[in-house]
Amino acid sequence: MTTPTGTPRPYRSYVYAYPHKTAYRPLPERPSLAALWADEPKDALSLYAHIPFCEVRCGFCNLFTRIGAPDELTTRYLDALDRQATAVREALGDAAPVRFATAAFGGGTPTFLTAGELERLCDIAERRMGADLRAVPLSVETSPATATADRLAVLAERGATRLSIGVQSFVEAEARAAVRPQRRADVEAALGRIRETGVPVLNIDLIYGIDGQTEESWRRSLDAALAWRPEELYLYPLYVRPLTGLGRVQDPAAADREWDEQRLRLYRHGRDHLLARGYEQVSMRMFRRADAPPLGPDDYACQTDGMIGLGCGARSYTSTLHYSFDYAVGMPEIRRIIDTYTGTEDFSRAEVGRRVDAAEARRRHLLQSLLQAEGMPLDDYTARFGGSPFEDFAGELARFEKWGWLDTGAPAGLLRLSPEGLAHSDGLGPELFSPAVRAAMAAYETK
Repeated sequence: MTTPTGTPRPYRSYVYAYPHKTAYRPLPERPSLAALWADEPKDALSLYAHIPFCEVRCGFCNLFTRIGAPDELTTRYLDALDRQATAVREALGDAAPVRFATAAFGGGTPTFLTAGELERLCDIAERRMGADLRAVPLSVETSPATATADRLAVLAERGATRLSIGVQSFVEAEARAAVRPQRRADVEAALGRIRETGVPVLNIDLIYGIDGQTEESWRRSLDAALAWRPEELYLYPLYVRPLTGLGRVQDPAAADREWDEQRLRLYRHGRDHLLARGYEQVSMRMFRRADAPPLGPDDYACQTDGMIGLGCGARSYTSTLHYSFDYAVGMPEIRRIIDTYTGTEDFSRAEVGRRVDAAEARRRHLLQSLLQAEGMPLDDYTARFGGSPFEDFAGELARFEKWGWLDTGAPAGLLRLSPEGLAHSDGLGPELFSPAVRAAMAAYETK
């Protein structure tokens, strides 16, 4: 299938949050968390705990994580996480009900922590924050090397409902090409241990666009994953970013139209392969087995409800401010930020972030809704903001329609992407960034 002339490149940026952290800046006023959360709804919050450690850093990874944790660094990190949780829960107050509707541990690799440290992490979430982990969906990320029986047993006993494992490729040569050295036998053994826990949802992450990958080798990875009947599969396009392992040995400019077409070809092959085998597409990346158990609360909406982030790489969202800590990709700066975090005693104020005004809130709502396969009910947008997205984003939506990215056959009252629109999510998303956010991201100095 030929990409229409004039469209942006299909793989510009993975829009997993808006505004991106590269648009955050130090907050000169350092607002108190108590003031930020005073008037916010707190009855359907999301809790996210970030563990910034991995046993190895994959060549494509630009996440906030470091290799290893010398000198009892994980202990000091959990001590700081405990202090932060105490301060955050105090700031939330008790004037209005505080309830968590969903929870997740990510990273990095949360299962880099020992079984005992994972127990402590759960205790912090429950005893400090008041999250009932056994009563809400709890998702935890893991890796083949750290998915050990003792760690998994802790997570299962403490209420994990979803375990997500980054496999990336079942083909050992491709794993090496992505600077993710692993033996397939070890991957299969880890998957077996996860299934033995009885945790209801297994997610497997795979990557397409690796050097030397073909439709045949991609299908082999897909079929190897399907043999485990995972409830979810995420298909990620490979990106090569500055300061990552691959970024140091491969010129990012080499990711040209030929690579774009290879990734699009592999994406379509993977999508069609999964759809033909009983999976439903949830987004460009996410596929869920049609008979999988429902996951996620009915009363939490990522477009409107707040998020509490614990850890030095986690974000927190109120209706008017997104905030976190300093951000980096390069290892020396990541180490510095982690050391600063572990030495922090006062977590009562927001340090780094970006204000979200009414116009940005509209963009965020449209982005987070439109990039889902189910689309956005127009009534939801109107009820929250008044008006219509076709008025607020006339230029952008007209371009999407011209490029064939909107589903002209969608039911009345639903704004939805076409299959090609979903395929181009990583090109479409940045088209909706505001000029101010684009300028801030462009001015960010990578470190």
